[in-house]
Amino acid sequence: MTDDSHDGLSGPMAVVPAWLVSILLLAVSGVMLQNAGYLPGFGGRAAKESRPVTPRGDLADDEKSTIQLFREASPSVVHITTLTRQRDHLSFNLPKIPEGTGTGFIYDDAGHIVTNYHVIRAAQAARVMLADNSSWSAVLVGYDPDKDIAVLKISVPAGRLTKVAIGTSSDLQVGQKVFAIGSPFGLDQTLTTGIISGLGREIESVGGRPIEGVIQTDAAINPGNSGGPLLDSAGRLIGVNTMIVSPSGAFSGVGFAVPVDIVNQVVPDIIRSHQSERGSLPVKLFDDSIARRLGVTSGALIDRVYDYGGADAAVLRPTFLDEHDVIHLGDLIVELAGRPIHSAGDVQKALEGKRPGEAVTVVIQRGTSRFSVQIQLQAARK
Repeated sequence: MTDDSHDGLSGPMAVVPAWLVSILLLAVSGVMLQNAGYLPGFGGRAAKESRPVTPRGDLADDEKSTIQLFREASPSVVHITTLTRQRDHLSFNLPKIPEGTGTGFIYDDAGHIVTNYHVIRAAQAARVMLADNSSWSAVLVGYDPDKDIAVLKISVPAGRLTKVAIGTSSDLQVGQKVFAIGSPFGLDQTLTTGIISGLGREIESVGGRPIEGVIQTDAAINPGNSGGPLLDSAGRLIGVNTMIVSPSGAFSGVGFAVPVDIVNQVVPDIIRSHQSERGSLPVKLFDDSIARRLGVTSGALIDRVYDYGGADAAVLRPTFLDEHDVIHLGDLIVELAGRPIHSAGDVQKALEGKRPGEAVTVVIQRGTSRFSVQIQLQAARK
């Protein structure tokens, strides 16, 4: 008899291990799939024939307008890097090191840059990068911490600067579109969009004083957006993005901007005298949006009268609630320094260029009667 048993793999009836059978089956399957075109990475038909691109068609009108707005407005937006000095203990030099970043915008052809005061308050130097990526050393012109506004200046040929278009914040409406351009997390020239979520808000400034009439928006604002422009759909400046409300420190849907009417009042003062030296009435006015809800169609409605205004201001009547929670409207300012007053914003315009100590004539509407009073302007509240 012949012994048909074998050891190892020798001979025609050798037993093939299972692991080798698996490898051989995978190899054969791969060849079959490749030839069938199901393995694009291995030269099958899918690698030779990419899918055709579906035509996109024209952009929507709102997309076109947003793209155009960004193209026209972004050259006026700058990226700000603040610097501090730190001693090198080996060489005893004081090199400048980066401290933080923020955003600003070109205010005029002279090279003045507007940003938030809190962006530069701890800095000892700053550099401004324009939209063309050129970088320029900046000097501090002045600031108003109570409005969170600061002005820098760069020496750049006027032809290289694109100043922002200035709008107004007196006629804003909740629900209208807004656009923010800035440098969140250092990513310059970033566009976000949203709407005006609220008007007449009040926030605390870096100086600890309230900023009144602030714009609330849901346009995404993150660290680094501070000092950047908030624009309307015409590409005009309507506010300066200044802060967010967020438990995490990142955007959560609530951002605030200082209204442009405040900015346009404060900045010329800073440029002229390196600080804001504006005269102020000893009253607090309702934001126009709130006054309209209270039934006031024209004029500036007095909310509070401050006791530092003297005897002349004491004749003014504030708005108050009686013991039955009924609102009694205060006096309306309808004329100031010879200029008609239709809104709270008109009061700021009428006071432009006037200094503390000056006396102005204020025409008051109280019910159906009118009277005028001379009031001495005070320094803006600190």
